[in-house]
Amino acid sequence: MVTLGVMNMHTPLAEKAIPFAIPENNWDASEASNMSESELLLYRSNLLGADLTVTNFGGGNTSAKVMERDPLTGEEVEVLWVKGSGGDIGSMGLDGFSTLYQEKLLALESHYSGDEDDDKMVGFLPHCTFNLNGRAASIDTPLHSLLPSKHIDHVHPDAIIALAASSGGEAATRELWGEEIGWLPWKRPGFTLGVQIRDFAKANPNAKGAMLAGHGIICWADTAKDCYDQTVRLIAEAAEYLNGKLESAPAFGGAVTGAREDRAEIAAGLMPRLRGLMIGDRRKVGHFSDDAATMEFVGSKDFHRLAELGTSCPDHFLRTKIAPLTLDADRLEDDAYLAQSISDYRAMYGAYYDRCKRDNSPAVRDANPVVVLVPGVGRMTFAKDKATARIAGEFYLNAINVMRGAEAVGDYIALDEQEAFDIEYWLLEEAKLQRMPAPKEMVGKVALVTGGAGGIGAAVARRMLQDGACVMLADRDEGSVETVHGDLAKAFGADVVRSVKCDVTDEAQVAAAVAECAREFGGIDVLVANAGIASSAPISETTTELWDKNFDVLSKGYFLTAKHAWPLMEGMADMGGTSIVFIGSKNAVAAAKNASAYASAKAAANHLARCLALEGADSGIRVNVVNPDAVIRGSRIWDGDWRQERAGAHGIDSGDELEEHYRQRSMLKRSVLPDDIAEATYWFASEASAKSTGNMINVDAGNAQAFTR
Repeated sequence: MVTLGVMNMHTPLAEKAIPFAIPENNWDASEASNMSESELLLYRSNLLGADLTVTNFGGGNTSAKVMERDPLTGEEVEVLWVKGSGGDIGSMGLDGFSTLYQEKLLALESHYSGDEDDDKMVGFLPHCTFNLNGRAASIDTPLHSLLPSKHIDHVHPDAIIALAASSGGEAATRELWGEEIGWLPWKRPGFTLGVQIRDFAKANPNAKGAMLAGHGIICWADTAKDCYDQTVRLIAEAAEYLNGKLESAPAFGGAVTGAREDRAEIAAGLMPRLRGLMIGDRRKVGHFSDDAATMEFVGSKDFHRLAELGTSCPDHFLRTKIAPLTLDADRLEDDAYLAQSISDYRAMYGAYYDRCKRDNSPAVRDANPVVVLVPGVGRMTFAKDKATARIAGEFYLNAINVMRGAEAVGDYIALDEQEAFDIEYWLLEEAKLQRMPAPKEMVGKVALVTGGAGGIGAAVARRMLQDGACVMLADRDEGSVETVHGDLAKAFGADVVRSVKCDVTDEAQVAAAVAECAREFGGIDVLVANAGIASSAPISETTTELWDKNFDVLSKGYFLTAKHAWPLMEGMADMGGTSIVFIGSKNAVAAAKNASAYASAKAAANHLARCLALEGADSGIRVNVVNPDAVIRGSRIWDGDWRQERAGAHGIDSGDELEEHYRQRSMLKRSVLPDDIAEATYWFASEASAKSTGNMINVDAGNAQAFTR
């Protein structure tokens, strides 16, 4: 069990509610001056989506009705450009928009007889595609096609949803905007909602938009700039209005629990234990946040009352489940309490499914919590991969902001349970999930790689990342490991790779690196002990300092990393177990001239692996060794004196000839590269070797002396 640490003093309780941010108008007339209508739509969309006070990741949609030449008839026709299914308006390009014949979209109403036809109407949208555009149209398309206005924005900013999800929201909307902005009751997105908005706009010709209860705002204008200006203005006015209300009273009934100073340490100890309890088809990856808004919420008087209500906006709910799991901060060291809490949550979710399911509902999905909240500690989210966990956390932060604002003008109103279920288990959503490709082999797994800045370490990390793992790079060379981190982040995304400075001979640094991995990703599934040095000297010239240095790094370092990763890895036995891989050496099994310190330390590490294989079997921890030989290219070890020393030991004049010497010495006459070691390491880390422990693989192009016996 990971020790959580001693309770430190609490930080002061917040005296004032955190205000809503005011969006800025970032339209640049000179930049937009020569853009086409479709380019202006993209420009407007990117501006809106890049500002998280305007919309959240993947949320919102924008449109423009553009005259285009029909490639079939050559005639000018009106085409609806609207954000397609999926994607993010802040980062999308023109290929992120669906394009549809507006005339055909309007003709679809002949197939509509009421809200029971909403799902059916989605099936007609592909028949309206313009110019063979492969981007699928979203369910929100009717909200844009049925309105006659040329430019439409539909966004879900926190300040707006706070009004839309409050018992006082309709009155506040009238107070703020009078007849300019209307109010429509909750309706799930689809054709029926589009008809309702269209009919409202027709009956209220002076209106410029409408609040959609529990959902967001939709507004329209005749030009791209006017639409953008209006959207930003309305959000700013809502934020300023709510900020005025928040000044008069503390948020969430006031603070009762301060933020613990040791909350990061607590999260590092808690997340692997929770993750180990979340059994299912695949492992979870975690994300931790202790931002100011979260700490204000979890430390408040109304925390439990509001958390139990769940979220309001469909965008929030789909990412965060019906409700979060809340934990008692005074019982976090009680494993039985944590296990019961997860079990109770799963039972709650199962009961929710049974109450709300319909005859044709998809089978119940993963019942584990996505969001875990702890007073004084913060917010933890768990999902199939790091990006999904992070984004779920961000959506719950949006929900916190919404609750704060909603309570400032009335009572917060969560999404009706049956409505929430119908969205979560919507058959169209299920069909989309079924079309998604199967996840890669290592998705959901977390690897800690020591010596991560070196050639072998970087190659191992890259191989893990290629198949979907999250990787923490640890290395004593802070500059070099940050460089490797940056390169891998560019190749695989910033979410999945982290780095930490760590000298494996320093137990405190090793413990800190393991804790950092736990806090960043939720645990450790694969430990690759790779940090190394090399030295060459005859026994008469081998000092005790040189001997100790080799054993400190190559034996003690492997012991320390395994020791501190071990408690995190024990907890995953029910999820298929975990894997430790030591990067050994041919010299661990074959004697080497003038390298007694290095070879002996490597041999000690190899035997440690065998001992740990015995010790870890009952906990599902597999321990294996990869023995390389002469991995010269890309190696920092071979860049130093070791190259010249080994050249001298083999009677070679120049270190530059050493790689050819080793190639010719091998049975297969081939050079051994970092990628070769990475492939063997990956095999031991993967399920392909699930029944292998206590073993060694030599990756040396063939060396009879190193044959295992």
